[in-house]
Amino acid sequence: MSSIKQVVLGRQGLHVSAEGLGTMGMTGMAGGQMSVYGAADETESIATIHRALELGVTMLDTADIYGPLVNEQLVGKAIVGRRTQYTIATKFGYELDDAGTMTNGLNGRPEYVRKAIERSLRNLGTDYVDLYYLHRLDPSTPIEETVGAMSRLVEEGKVRYLGLSEVPADVLRRAHAVHPLTALETEYSLFDRRAEEDDILHTARELGIGFVAYSPLGRGFLTGELASPDDFAADDFRRFFPRYQGENFYKNLELVQRLQTLAGAKGVTSAQLALAWVLAQGVVPIPGTRRRKNLEANVAAADISLTAAELAELDAILPVGSVAGAAYPGM
Repeated sequence: MSSIKQVVLGRQGLHVSAEGLGTMGMTGMAGGQMSVYGAADETESIATIHRALELGVTMLDTADIYGPLVNEQLVGKAIVGRRTQYTIATKFGYELDDAGTMTNGLNGRPEYVRKAIERSLRNLGTDYVDLYYLHRLDPSTPIEETVGAMSRLVEEGKVRYLGLSEVPADVLRRAHAVHPLTALETEYSLFDRRAEEDDILHTARELGIGFVAYSPLGRGFLTGELASPDDFAADDFRRFFPRYQGENFYKNLELVQRLQTLAGAKGVTSAQLALAWVLAQGVVPIPGTRRRKNLEANVAAADISLTAAELAELDAILPVGSVAGAAYPGM
């Protein structure tokens, strides 16, 4: 298997692998009360992180809220002795108290920015983070104040580049005016094309901000491995998302089956075809997995070339707005 190529993310000079590795699923959520795609396996997860490096996948994506905290600690354990070979991206913004417990609030205040980075550096066992994201916007703190505090971390060498996650276009513009942003991380896949509907993808491109796609496989739905809502474990958080429930599930399954037909004709899996589509958009996907075999299959997608006709067919199968059900509860 060939090593995945490196690309420049944004215009600030950060080089990353064309495909990254999302680590969220390697640990549970909310103190282990809810799983992310099944039970965790630390040994296999660390082996997957090491295999990623062998394949040229150098960008690892984590966050303080994953676990909470234990995901960063797992990544820190995996990169011992190899720190400079990885590009580490982590996030803050969902508030954690001094005991590491979620408060269910958002905090982008400058004093919390400082507290959060110091905690993440300890968890990761490093003295700098390559890419530091605001995970979600704090509606009570102007984005200028949050990014201003983040920019001071760059000046101090604790952070190399800055990013935001899931913000509207106007906020992206305001933040970018305070300190040049390297990346915007947003959910994006054939299964979720809201970034095209709300103009955020266009805005990021206009400003020269790299676009990083989380859940590029539609939270696993585009793999074609799910046949019923009952396939989700009782504590799997996807059970609570409208598009994976009841009638919506089966309507969306029909779209995936059409994707599988096209993938089969091309001699690839539906997951690989979906990743190849994201890559063809000039976007850096960060598919999450804790298993080496899935990582290897994902990396192979980078070698898939799509013709104009195939891209048009994919657009016809899963056009903007075609998925049934809201992305999140309450939307």
